[in-house]
Formats: sequence, C-alpha cells, structure tokens
Amino acid sequence: MKKIGRLDKPDNFGSAKMFSNPILEKISRTNILVPIIMFFAISAVSFYYAVTTTEIGLKVGIPVLFVGLFVFTFVEYMMHKHFFHMEPDTPIKDKLQYTVHGVHHDYPKDKDRLAMPPFVSAAYAAIFYLVFKLLMGAYSLYFLPGFLIGYAGYLGVHYVVHAYNPPKNFFKVLWVNHAIHHYKDPDVSFGVSSPLWDILLGTMPKKD
Repeated sequence: MKKIGRLDKPDNFGSAKMFSNPILEKISRTNILVPIIMFFAISAVSFYYAVTTTEIGLKVGIPVLFVGLFVFTFVEYMMHKHFFHMEPDTPIKDKLQYTVHGVHHDYPKDKDRLAMPPFVSAAYAAIFYLVFKLLMGAYSLYFLPGFLIGYAGYLGVHYVVHAYNPPKNFFKVLWVNHAIHHYKDPDVSFGVSSPLWDILLGTMPKKD
C-alpha cells in the first residue's frame, strides 16, 4: 500500500497549514463553486466560438462534445492513480505528492481543499485547450466543453461525497467506493465521478 498521507487518523476534521506565507495559504484554498463556475463559463465561451467561427455542424460537434466528456473520465482515473498517488520515492516527489493530494487524505473533510485553487484550475484549462488544439484543430472547441463539463462534474461529485451523507439510491456506490479509497485501501477506487475505469482496469474494491 502506498504511503499517501502523514497522519495516523485519516478521518481528521482539521485543516493543514500548507504555507507559512499567509497570502499563499489563502490562495491555496477555494470555494468549490469557483472552479465549477469557471469551467462552465469557459465551456460556454468555447462552445459559442465552435458554433460561430467553425464550419463544424452540431451533428458532428455535439458527439465530439460527448467524446470529450467520456475522455475526461479516463483522464480523471489515470491522473488520480498515477499522479496523485505517485510513489513518493524521492524528496521532491514526496513533497509534490503530499501537496497535491496527500494533504487531502489527511484532512478529507477540509471543504476548502476539495479542488485546486482557481489559478491552477485556469492553468489546467489553458493547457488542455492547447493540447486539444494541437491534436484536433477546430474540433477542440467542441471537445473542450465536454472535457471541462466532465471536470466540473467530477469536482461536484467529489465535494458532495465528502460533504454529505450517501443517498439511498444507486449513487450510493460513489460514496462507498470513495470511502474505501480514503479509509481502507488507497490503491483501489480511483474513479470518483464514475466507477467505469475501476471496473474495466481491475481496481474496484474487493468484496469481503
């Protein structure tokens, strides 16, 4: 099992102080609505330009948007498994891993750190757009909204899973899987918004 946090009690309700500089400490936190609104706004602008500045019709553009949404679920899984849970086998990787994710495992109830700060989220969106633009040209204007809507959905699901009790319906599996990931086995259940890739790639929790 990978070392992921620092504390013996991962159900700690406190909050870590990440930076001694008060300004850095302040901007390392965010209300969950800030990146979600940001991603939806960027998606709306991208979709507007896709419709008004390209010759790609909606019959093609809308399926491309849904492909972007689907691709996000895979990126979410792979980032969580291989980046957020990287082996901290050097001091630099240990510091990076703890800063971007280990602190969340130590303080999973800290609502101000359930998403990256806005400037990091904006940088992610810009990088994704440049990569998509390089790979698919004008189609990126349709692909990006689907991808970012998936990202916003992931943030929303991640927040409610940590902030609210599980519902009494089929969505309960998301709460159960993420609780297992946090409190029982951090090497399973990497999909937050969907268990799809855990099922396909064999990282679903084992049934007792």
